[in-house]
Amino acid sequence: MKPVVSLFTSSIGRKLLMAVTGLLLLGFVIGHLAGNLQIFEEPDKINGYAAFLHQIGPLLWVARLGLIACVFVHIWAATVLTLENRAARGGTPYGVGHTIRATLGSRTMRWTGVVVLAFLFYHLAHFTFGGVQPETFKEKLPPYTMTADYQVAGFPVVKAGSMVPDVHCMVIYGFQNAVVALFYVIAVGLLSLHLLHGIESAFQTFGWRNGRWAGALRAAAAAFCLLYFLGNFAIPAAVMGGALHPHDAAAAHSAH
Repeated sequence: MKPVVSLFTSSIGRKLLMAVTGLLLLGFVIGHLAGNLQIFEEPDKINGYAAFLHQIGPLLWVARLGLIACVFVHIWAATVLTLENRAARGGTPYGVGHTIRATLGSRTMRWTGVVVLAFLFYHLAHFTFGGVQPETFKEKLPPYTMTADYQVAGFPVVKAGSMVPDVHCMVIYGFQNAVVALFYVIAVGLLSLHLLHGIESAFQTFGWRNGRWAGALRAAAAAFCLLYFLGNFAIPAAVMGGALHPHDAAAAHSAH
């Protein structure tokens, strides 16, 4: 019991909590992007993927609640550690030399975290609960009829002929709004900057970072964050550029 308590009561424990929850959230954002990139395939792909997620029912909510818990633990640990560091410095900021050595990601960590949290709530309101642009919400769009099975690990989990929510069109219609697309790009850019410092910090906490390969780790983290940003940027960019458009049935419906 004491080791568990020490995670919340000691600085080392809070750093471990921050690192572990950060890595769990990193795994989520990677999986989330992989799912979203199916928008570039036939509508069966992302619509079948979304239908499959809703089929697992309670497990989906367990995952969502677990992620929400990770977010709040991550924020709590970061806040307490920041306050402790300020108290240890007597409430004064770091000297000029420290600021020069600090990376942009580390200096803006708190602010990027706040913006990303705000974006998370907005993103849920937009694409999960339909509170933003309700006319584009999946339950307002006509259902989509699957033309092929959607498979997971070789097993058909959503059958051809099934009528499922049209997530493909929901995403495209959503990003046809320039303000929404721009906000999304800015938010994922800030998230990428947040991850850049967070990945290095997690490696440091676990003792996996040393002077011999710190530079290689920083380069690898930067490359990953750039690819992550470009993957997310590609979706609204393709919609705004006209490379992604609603499938024929939905387009005909919207024309009426």
